[in-house]
Amino acid sequence: HVIVLPRMPCIFILFFLLSFFFFFFVLLFFFFKQKTAYEIYQCDWSSDVCSSDLTEVNPMLGLRGCRLGITHPDIYKMQVRAIMEAAGNVTKAGVKTRVEIMIPLVALDAELEILRRDAIDVIEDVRKNGGIKIDYKIGTMIELPRAALTADEISRHAEFFSFGTNDLTQTTFGFSRDDVEGQFLARYLDRKILSQNPFETLDSGVIKLIEIAVKLGRKNRPDIKLGICGEHGGDPASVRFCHNMGLDYVSCSPYRVPLARLAAAQAAIAESKEDV
Repeated sequence: HVIVLPRMPCIFILFFLLSFFFFFFVLLFFFFKQKTAYEIYQCDWSSDVCSSDLTEVNPMLGLRGCRLGITHPDIYKMQVRAIMEAAGNVTKAGVKTRVEIMIPLVALDAELEILRRDAIDVIEDVRKNGGIKIDYKIGTMIELPRAALTADEISRHAEFFSFGTNDLTQTTFGFSRDDVEGQFLARYLDRKILSQNPFETLDSGVIKLIEIAVKLGRKNRPDIKLGICGEHGGDPASVRFCHNMGLDYVSCSPYRVPLARLAAAQAAIAESKEDV
């Protein structure tokens, strides 16, 4: 006797096998793709030798910001070139551009001096080859207490300061926002150790550091552009402080922009009433 299998189960089995092999090869492709990307990330850019030297125990306080630009200068040079070439393209298209290159996590004026010089070399090369003049400014983010306390030295090489209040708060307190908000910050607020969340409203200690940095920065460069960048830029109390300090701008998440504008307007109105 010959047993003939029903047509539908055979089609189902064939479909199942084809689907299995398809998803298997897709997973295999993404596995090798991620592995390749990881190996590229681990590559020593200065010598083209791949290693695990970039692995760190505490990345928040390790090789990040300007430190990466100094140890692997090609990364920053590539970014500066991309910025200036893009600015050149839109300028040729008739769009007015205003380029500001901000060097992050500077602690020493020598760091900014070196990276500023590297950036200018790339900018001049782009200008020469592109045949177009692009106005630009080079500044830094003040995210470390040392940078705030030595802002007079750093301002010699910076045309603007942007106070990175998220990191400045972390480094002032010595704790990580990602960790403390889920572990003990609520207990500190409940027990009145902290009167408010320092990542939502500027802490008095951080405010003092900003005041010092503003004073020292303007001492060497009276026309220096000053502002803050972080979630505090959308907090009304923090915006009022920035207005009273004479800062030029605040930067925050898009959904906080309406609140920041309202707080800035209220601060300006309050100041005008005081003058009357």
